[in-house]
Amino acid sequence: MGLQSGVKGAHLGGGMSIVELLAVLYADVMQYRVEEPDWDGRDRFILSKAHSAIGLYAALHFAGFLTDEEIAGAFVPGSVLYKHPRLDLARGIEFSGGSLGQGLSLAVGSALALRLRRNPARIYVVAGDGECDEGSLWEAAASIVHFDLRQVVLVIDRNGLQNDGTTEDVMRLGDLGERFRSMGFAVSDVNGHDVVALRKVLTEDADRPRVIISHTVKGKGVPFAENQVAWHIGYLTKELYQEAMESLSYVRD
Repeated sequence: MGLQSGVKGAHLGGGMSIVELLAVLYADVMQYRVEEPDWDGRDRFILSKAHSAIGLYAALHFAGFLTDEEIAGAFVPGSVLYKHPRLDLARGIEFSGGSLGQGLSLAVGSALALRLRRNPARIYVVAGDGECDEGSLWEAAASIVHFDLRQVVLVIDRNGLQNDGTTEDVMRLGDLGERFRSMGFAVSDVNGHDVVALRKVLTEDADRPRVIISHTVKGKGVPFAENQVAWHIGYLTKELYQEAMESLSYVRD
């Protein structure tokens, strides 16, 4: 998909940093039915860092929502798959995304609606650490604590980089865990590339709303993209694509 995006570039870095998280969510944690995508008991997934849609599409293909043909045609004219996800429930895309800082607010509204219907489905939200610069995210977080919306599980992809540089250079975040704890959240830290640790922390229960700080490497698995600001969004040549696939060959083998 990254190669198909051409000179417009692909958000490879942030997509690769959440691959293991998405694999665990869609393979072993979230409840959903591919054959009945509007099943009311399904867990909801919100990709608040919507520029990482390339990773979500891979997960939805793995889960069975997207076909080989749809993946092969991603990001080209006429495609149903865009650089940012667009609401398409039949294909497993619960919410449109684009503007950073909005996903957690969508989760608040959804959780309140589920509560009114006495529906225990969970809502998993993945936000970026750079996205934590947005005031709207913190307003939504305050609402989650105020309304005790334990159905919402927020995961912060803490890779330390955003479009314009390191998170600490752009807008110092400090200790994110302590910031969320001070608001009343239960906070867990996890290696975001360890699938066993991710499964454990994602399936834990708490007596209050939860935040998981997932420590990752931007561009994980692709050496030329790892921990590189330039690969927040970058252009894959055929040569770079081949280099990336060779680095990831152990997955296919």
